[in-house]
Amino acid sequence: MAKLPVTADEIINVFGPHKHYPNKGTVRSNPQNPDALVKTHCCFCGLQCGIQLKVKDKKVVGFEPWNDFPFNEGRLCPKGVQRYMQDNHPDRLLSPYKRVEGKGFVPIEWDEAYDVVINEIKRIQEKYGKNSFAMLSGVSLTNEKSYMIGKFARVALKTANLDYNGRLCMVSAGAGNKKAFGMDRSSNSWADLAHAEVIIITGANVSECFPVLTHKIWEARDNGAKLIVIDPRQIPIARTADIHLPLRPGTDSALTNTMLKVLIDNNWLDNDFIHNYTSGFEETAEAVKDCTLEWGEEVTGIPKELIYKAAEMWGKAKTSFLMHARGIEHHSKGVQNVSSCINLVLATGRIGKPYCGYGTITGQGNGQGGREHGHKCDQLPGNRDIENPEHRKFVANVWGIKEEDMPGKGLSAYEIIEAINRGEIKGLLSICFNPLVSLPNNSNVRAALEKLEFYAGIDFFLSETLRHANIILAGSLQEEEEGTTTSAEGRVIRIRAVVDPPGKAKRDSEILMELARRLGEGDKFNYKNSEETFNELRVASRGSAADYYGITYERVEKNLGIFWPCPTEDHPGTPRLWEDKVFNTNDKKAHFNPTPYKKPTEEPDEDYPIVLTTGRVVSQYLSGSQTRRIGKLVDLYPEPLLEIHPKLAAKYGIEENDLIKVSTRRGSALFPANVVETIRQDTVFIPYHWGGVNSANQLTIDALDPVSKIPEFKVCACKVEKTGRKKGENSKEFGNQSRDIQY
Repeated sequence: MAKLPVTADEIINVFGPHKHYPNKGTVRSNPQNPDALVKTHCCFCGLQCGIQLKVKDKKVVGFEPWNDFPFNEGRLCPKGVQRYMQDNHPDRLLSPYKRVEGKGFVPIEWDEAYDVVINEIKRIQEKYGKNSFAMLSGVSLTNEKSYMIGKFARVALKTANLDYNGRLCMVSAGAGNKKAFGMDRSSNSWADLAHAEVIIITGANVSECFPVLTHKIWEARDNGAKLIVIDPRQIPIARTADIHLPLRPGTDSALTNTMLKVLIDNNWLDNDFIHNYTSGFEETAEAVKDCTLEWGEEVTGIPKELIYKAAEMWGKAKTSFLMHARGIEHHSKGVQNVSSCINLVLATGRIGKPYCGYGTITGQGNGQGGREHGHKCDQLPGNRDIENPEHRKFVANVWGIKEEDMPGKGLSAYEIIEAINRGEIKGLLSICFNPLVSLPNNSNVRAALEKLEFYAGIDFFLSETLRHANIILAGSLQEEEEGTTTSAEGRVIRIRAVVDPPGKAKRDSEILMELARRLGEGDKFNYKNSEETFNELRVASRGSAADYYGITYERVEKNLGIFWPCPTEDHPGTPRLWEDKVFNTNDKKAHFNPTPYKKPTEEPDEDYPIVLTTGRVVSQYLSGSQTRRIGKLVDLYPEPLLEIHPKLAAKYGIEENDLIKVSTRRGSALFPANVVETIRQDTVFIPYHWGGVNSANQLTIDALDPVSKIPEFKVCACKVEKTGRKKGENSKEFGNQSRDIQY
């Protein structure tokens, strides 16, 4: 496959991203009466806040708070307030498109688009084998779509190589949870935060990434809770914490192992819980025997007195809650980091009790439900194992296929990119995944896209990745199709079809079902509506760890959500797991897992002396394909900035707004300096929501966790250099796109 059909600037001029602002009469406060107010949920992070979308003349024109939804009670973050602005957007894909060299992308009819896609799938698979065609999916999709995609890839496309952008999100948390508890879900609803005496937040910039959750933490603070925040940056919530532990990036398990050693040395343990309800404690204690306070200080860079104080605060509490997100998971040892946090929870026995718990904060809209029901390379619906013969047989029976016809475990997301570069995968179908921005070392991703013989994508905006496509299939926004998602708490909630897709765009499920029909498997994808798909999902999950069988659309509506597991229709759901102290493991006990400290894959050295870490900002979401098109969100944070400490900046003669060249072993890029005191002196930070020359993932390392296959976004080695230019002075030195056009 060739490079882009025309220049990136020419594609951007037609398809964006362009900034979209409210027209007069579409803002929330407009007094005109809407035709409808539809209760649904935000399309962004895993909190899945309730919202009412305002409809006028069959278009979404604004929003109203949904005060009765129990999690957010009407509260919304800046992204939630502006989420309706993706509707009626001038960048919206309104028909299928095909690539035409020298012209860009031209609209075509659906029959032509389907014919090309099906013919290319058949050609490639007949020539190179079934697994030579891969599929990449997204977990901002509903449970119904996630389930359908998993089934589509295995039954219609007949490939093992299906994975999803949740590979960049919750897989380390999921693997750690399975190792400890036998189940991949946050152990508690957020309601348990209210009366926790001590809260640990590690690797989670709650105030910017999950702002509405901050209210739950303030409720606990009002009730006297102490707050410990672990993060290399003094993120907003850390500024009010009782203890902030600004650890050196990549040393998370060294810190938690040292804290566990302090708990053991002082017998701040729940020995009865450890003895009766857990296994592996002796081995775990042995693994931390040399993790002295002095060692912990040397490795993490945190004063030993502060580590001790945090361990004492946690150890002496009667109730507590520990929560984490990508900050500890985006590592080549992400699963180990998660396990080390769980060890602190188990050692104190504060789980399965009121106001005691452990929560993994899901980053993407349906990051929880998506990984439970289908589009993960090693997983089947109900969080079943694709390599387990009993699991395979059960799901194959639901799908109406022979177990031996079901593909086995495939490659993870980045491994699919590597396989394309090796020439093993020749074709790709994607849906709502933007790997050219999201994956690390993205020059390697670009090279892979250019090697594909055929690439088709389903989406509602033309992303940076889709600029490389042969065929683009115009899909649907969340509010254009019925369904469910599962929030970070494990609460299954209803997504409403508020409006129809515009122009000739189609619902994602319609596209998938038509592709399946043309591949000869239409009888297995003959769903009349989303509820019918969900009811099959319920059956496919029955008796599994992630059992949705007792959840129905009617029950979800009536109760404003149902927590899984929910095995029968008269079961109330399970907001708090493990109250009976019976865990979902083979021995029914919770498992301690030893986590001997391992260094990051790449550490600073003489050539690259500074640590680079990446993350989010409050106004943007993931690869920015949606939020970089919403004018007010772009204006809040127009381009990625390089956060650097004043002392480190002074060492290199850097001042505010200097345009800085940041280099790693993967490449170089330019970023304006943002000189702040809220970051470690040995570390710089760049947000990752932008593509092209503004992409932080030009620089990040493609090292993977051996268990979860998550990339190590949070730590690599870099160097910085002044360019002699200031922010706003245009340069095309790094790439073929001007900075001022890359919203």
